[in-house]
Amino acid sequence: MSNYDNKKFIFKIALIATLGGLLFGYDTAVISGAEQSLQKYLTQQYGSFIHGMTVSSALIGCIIGGLLSSSFSSYLGRKKSLQVAAILFIVSSLLSGYPEFLFFDPGNSSVGLLIMFNLYRILGGIGVGLASAISPMYISEISPSAIRGTLVSWNQFAIIFGMLVVYFVNFGITHGETQQWIDAVGWRYMFMTAAIPSVIFFLLLFFVPETPRYLTLVNKQQEALTVLNKIYSSKQHAQNVLNQILSTKNNTKDVKAPLFSFGKTVVIVGILLSVFQQFIGINVALYYAPRIFENLGAGSNASMIQTVVMGLVNVIFTLIAIIYVDKFGRKPLLIIGSTGMTIGMLGMSILAANGAFGVITLVFMVIYTASFMMSWGPIIWVLLSEIFPNRIRSSAMAIAVAVQWLANFTITSTYPSMMDISGTMTYGFYGLMSLLSCLFVWKFVPETKGKTLEELENVWRKDNTLSEQQYNHTSSTH
Repeated sequence: MSNYDNKKFIFKIALIATLGGLLFGYDTAVISGAEQSLQKYLTQQYGSFIHGMTVSSALIGCIIGGLLSSSFSSYLGRKKSLQVAAILFIVSSLLSGYPEFLFFDPGNSSVGLLIMFNLYRILGGIGVGLASAISPMYISEISPSAIRGTLVSWNQFAIIFGMLVVYFVNFGITHGETQQWIDAVGWRYMFMTAAIPSVIFFLLLFFVPETPRYLTLVNKQQEALTVLNKIYSSKQHAQNVLNQILSTKNNTKDVKAPLFSFGKTVVIVGILLSVFQQFIGINVALYYAPRIFENLGAGSNASMIQTVVMGLVNVIFTLIAIIYVDKFGRKPLLIIGSTGMTIGMLGMSILAANGAFGVITLVFMVIYTASFMMSWGPIIWVLLSEIFPNRIRSSAMAIAVAVQWLANFTITSTYPSMMDISGTMTYGFYGLMSLLSCLFVWKFVPETKGKTLEELENVWRKDNTLSEQQYNHTSSTH
């Protein structure tokens, strides 16, 4: 019999937390259906650069939200921070759909209105940044080690599913309507619909507990034990888990330790995991898929069909990762994924060099995206939620997530100009990054399967005893 048999409770609270991932996907993808109408209404007179910045302004908020996640999650807690993210989602979705609120007249575009729209999108981006860091952190801290990888991987599935939902919602809003109506009203509904799941997320969070790791950090051991008793069938095992968590505090009252208390290696590994996840080019494939297929010889209708095929592949292979992440382990799946992505992108590079297009284009792109979705998509979030020790998790996670969003912005914004230079070079670069990601994981990333979060601290502690002793000495003098 397992030490945790209240799976219904565990899955319920993990499912609620993954709604943060769904809103992450929903909010970042909703712009795809509205961007042409926004161009006509707000940005057309200011040129393509301003339009591009408006479309991607939420990413600026994501970087800010990622950086703020440490302070929010440390001082408000994981649960309340997710509620803050939900509130930001609600406000942003409503005001992005009606940016004229209070200050402007509908139908009259102006620089002021453009600025306000971008501010509302950035506000939503801050919510995405918070949720992208704190949702996997919450799930990781609440989950038994044997199923932690699976539960955190569901967060990535929720992101992909959120994107899929918004594509159907946008289609439902525009179906059968005139372009004039879409440009006047339809795009507003697209943004406003995000308020519905945001409100549901906010309300459901009242029914989940704070994580036992955070409760222990703020010296609420009895509350932490109460939560652990709901997770584990054995009260003795729950007490043992609490004792293990308490042992990582080392009698300090501080919620957070200095970032490099466990040395620089763990922080650098987390940052490079985030950088590689973006530099391998996945968001180029997701954001520019129709354009990629058109550039490689597909007609516009064929490119949309191929994009749908890619979307289905994303969902299927994310489910494969969820099934096998706690069976095969994190490292094997990442190495297999990196190998597949290298093959896919180098194949695309060769196609671009030789002008050989057709179905083979879709084959290599599917190899690439399928490899990502079964590995670097969900598993990086699992690893980032696991590898950082309890007392630096919020700080290190904030930096890793902020770097990830910055890398995302860098790669997606440079793709068009790189393609103007050479498609062969562009896809070759992503293939090279995929190969380097494989070598990086093989050499530097520890396997975390089946280990408690507290056991994983020893991976970094053994080489950083001096740093830990210095921190404890400093804490004891305060």
